[in-house]
Amino acid sequence: MTFPQGVPVIDTMIGFPQEGTAQYDFIRRQTKDAESKEQMEFPAEYMFKEVPKDLPTEDPVSVTLREMDRHNIERGMIGVEDETSRLALKRHPDRFVASGNVDPNTGMDGVRQLVREYEEFGIRAVGAFPSGTFPQVAINDKKMYPFYAKCVELDIPIFVCAGVPGPRLRMEPQRVELIDEVMYDFPDLVFVTRHGCEPWTDLAVKLLLKWPNLYYSTSAFAPKYYPQAIVDFANTRGADKVLYGGYFPMGLSLERIFTDMPNVPFREHVWPKFLHENARRLLKLDQ
Repeated sequence: MTFPQGVPVIDTMIGFPQEGTAQYDFIRRQTKDAESKEQMEFPAEYMFKEVPKDLPTEDPVSVTLREMDRHNIERGMIGVEDETSRLALKRHPDRFVASGNVDPNTGMDGVRQLVREYEEFGIRAVGAFPSGTFPQVAINDKKMYPFYAKCVELDIPIFVCAGVPGPRLRMEPQRVELIDEVMYDFPDLVFVTRHGCEPWTDLAVKLLLKWPNLYYSTSAFAPKYYPQAIVDFANTRGADKVLYGGYFPMGLSLERIFTDMPNVPFREHVWPKFLHENARRLLKLDQ
């Protein structure tokens, strides 16, 4: 159960420090409480301690690379929407993996954009935030189906937030039971949950056992708070289905994550799968 030293890490959710809070405007436009709209810089800030707010922004790519090097992170998966990310992908293709973003309200224009990003940036995955879409679109909403179908066609996974969202948004679009219908209709789709699946982690484990192409990532959770049901699952039948995701710099520092990490009671055979092998396989990084 000892945390292995020197094992490379692939982080399936990492980003770059940004000046200001404009990146969260898409969340604020549908929140209703004053604290979310006017006081919190990060709309889920109430949930996190020591959010890394004061990072330098003059050279954000170097900041993230320095943190990655400190914690043996071989590669990090990033978006392609902003100039900083595109610069990182261009200058450091050996360190960063491109991921697209799904907005199901854009319909076929969004599907065409997904294809353009696949062709231009070589995206290895896409992400979706059902409660954060505006208007909200549930995991099993038929507006999502063209995007699921395109992911199957392109043979790339989709990472989807599931469980009660941190920001004060309606949780209904992210109820974990909705995943079951999607996997039934798209058995070839590789679907990876993000942000915990709480409070339905027991149900998530049942679905992970049921559907071969369903996976779980630990994004937005400090290791001391990894759900016990997920740790137990990884240690028994789920070693190939749980993969590491961080949350730097949005809510967690890598220092906090990797200070906590050795205390996670994963069995010896789980660690390399969790830290890099499962992500390497799903993102096809050796191809």
